[in-house]
Amino acid sequence: MSTTGIAFLKGHGTENDFVILPDPDGRLELSPAAVARLCDRRAGIGGDGVLRVVRSVAHPEARPMADDAEWFMDYRNSDGSVAEMCGNGVRVFARYLQRAGLVGEGDLAVATRAGVRRVHIAKSDAEGEFGDVTVGMGAARLPAGEVTVAVGDLRWPARNVNMGNPHAISFVGDLAEAGDLLTAPAVSPAAAYPDGANVEFVVDRGPRHVAMRVHERGSGETRSCGTG
Repeated sequence: MSTTGIAFLKGHGTENDFVILPDPDGRLELSPAAVARLCDRRAGIGGDGVLRVVRSVAHPEARPMADDAEWFMDYRNSDGSVAEMCGNGVRVFARYLQRAGLVGEGDLAVATRAGVRRVHIAKSDAEGEFGDVTVGMGAARLPAGEVTVAVGDLRWPARNVNMGNPHAISFVGDLAEAGDLLTAPAVSPAAAYPDGANVEFVVDRGPRHVAMRVHERGSGETRSCGTG
């Protein structure tokens, strides 16, 4: 696929950034290599992932959800792999729909590979600035079993958390211990994450205050992670 002739936008959500591809009729064929080229920060547009905007009836994975959600967020990681869900991405997705005049303020259902997510677009203020976009993430699932995360010679116990997409979360003494996060931290046992995992390193800063670094599956270290 060439980028020539393809309409796109850039979207940002708490410093996660995305390439947005409007494709309401589901006509674009996105290969993993094409997605990786689009997300390349030196040779492409650059982004943590791709948000393809498709009507649910036009996508075979979303068609069963079409009665509940008109729009499907076809999310791809920056390496071209397919992902179930993206917390910041779904907010950016909703904002795009609003700015394109496809939805208005209020409640919105968005179909994802993790199921339908309920989004709320707040009313604009007196100056006409768009209101906040919030999303109901759904209940976290905590699969049983011990999980370990490793970076080099360092190892930590981790919590397996599923938010529609898989996470391994470790509390560490210093966020620098996570290393450069250029490559994915090792997570074991492999059977706990057959499709890979997002890995969060968390430091407890005090009551209701944590700091986090994240290696997002298929994207590397990102500035934030909504599901994380």
